[in-house]
Amino acid sequence: MLILNLSAVCTKAGKALVSRQFVEMTRTRVEGLLAAFPKLMNTGKQHTFVETESVRYVYQPLEKLYMVLVTTKNSNILEDLETLRLFSRVIPEYCRVLEESEISEHCFDLIFAFDEIVALGYRENVNLAQIRTFTEMDSHEEKVFRAVRETQEREAKAEMRRKAKELQQIRHHMVKIYLFINTMKTHKHHFLSLTESGFKQWSSSHVNHIASLTIKYFAMTQS
Repeated sequence: MLILNLSAVCTKAGKALVSRQFVEMTRTRVEGLLAAFPKLMNTGKQHTFVETESVRYVYQPLEKLYMVLVTTKNSNILEDLETLRLFSRVIPEYCRVLEESEISEHCFDLIFAFDEIVALGYRENVNLAQIRTFTEMDSHEEKVFRAVRETQEREAKAEMRRKAKELQQIRHHMVKIYLFINTMKTHKHHFLSLTESGFKQWSSSHVNHIASLTIKYFAMTQS
């Protein structure tokens, strides 16, 4: 049974362009394993493997680069090599040329594809066509999710603008009310007659003035 710790596309010097770990592992551990790889590999073979006291490196040259798998030492070497070939075939599906810049540009596509091959360290029963289909489905779902999120963001912004407009209108009405109250205060002597002589002592001009102010207030609040 294949137990895959991590996969990586790296340079001959051991610089990782893309790496994906499939079991819990610290970043220092990952960097250490990949840094040790160039010192251990055998040259002049199409694909091969090399072991240390704790892990097995299975690798294949990709022109100036290497596809590297790091497995446990008790994994089946035949399964290791079969999985290595599938990983190596995946890369040209997403990268036109096997160069550092191209690998870096499509690193997320490769990571998504790697995740279809191995889950929690164990090889999935998939082929190249299925990997392509699954990653395209994931890409479509991501686009749908992004579109929904953008729509929600636009709706939230529109709601914020609507509430801001409502608050502005409320402030506008409050200013009008404040001005109306101040206007009424300046004419409060007209109301003193209520306590002194009652409504009978009000002149028709007083009543007309109060009615005029009331009409003006309602006109202001409706504008």
